Formats: sequence, C-alpha cells, structure tokens
Amino acid sequence: MAINKNHEFEELNGVKCSIVEKNAGRERIEFLKQLLEFNHFTVIVVPSPPAKLAPAPKPAAAVEGESPAPAPNPEPIPPAPETFTMGVTNVAFNPTNAIFGRLLKTKDGHVVTLAYWEQKEEISNDDIPYFEQKK
Repeated sequence: MAINKNHEFEELNGVKCSIVEKNAGRERIEFLKQLLEFNHFTVIVVPSPPAKLAPAPKPAAAVEGESPAPAPNPEPIPPAPETFTMGVTNVAFNPTNAIFGRLLKTKDGHVVTLAYWEQKEEISNDDIPYFEQKK
C-alpha cells in the first residue's frame, strides 16, 4: 500500500513493482522503457484493464393507454484505446523523486528534466535549473 499517491505499488505479472505510469499509450511506454532500462531498471509492462462503461439509461415508462416509444438505435461503442501500465521491479523507485533528485540520465549524459520526462522537450536542458527557466 502506498503512503501517498506519488508512490504506488502493484503486482504486475506476479512481480511486486513500483508504478511508473498508468494508462499510457504505446509511444509513451516505449520512450519511458528505453529511458529506464538505460538507467539500469528492470521494466515490466502490462495492458491496462479496459475502462468501465456506464450503464445504459433505462427507457422512460409509458403512460397508461399509450404505446411505448420505440427504443432508439444504440450508437456503436468505439473501441477503447490501447493503454498500458508500467512498473519497475525496484520498489524504492519513485518517478517524482528520481526526476527532481536528478537521479536519471539520458543516453547522451544529461540529467533528465521534468520537461524531458513529460516529452515536452526532445533534449534534456539540464544547464538551467527549472526555477530559472523562462516560459
């Protein structure tokens, strides 16, 4: 059980893992997997369970003596997007602490910044601290 929302644990494929990200798309998972494996973490990825659908609304009751209204054709349900849950086997890993503690490195030797982790920047600009960067 996690102490707070920032440090979650789950069992993925029978292995207790620290959760890195839930409901992430395929591209995001590939990016994080390469980054974490480069930093010597064992990564486990499993498909996320599909979202629960809301129950269909019940038709309105017909007034006595009137014929019931025809049921509207149900709209086809679009397929759920394919999402994944990613974890690392090191249960001491916490993504927030790893980013702000400057514990992760990119392949070119730079420290991983928050913008790089969130894929807002393609190159980790660790020369300027985040609190001095102009937006």
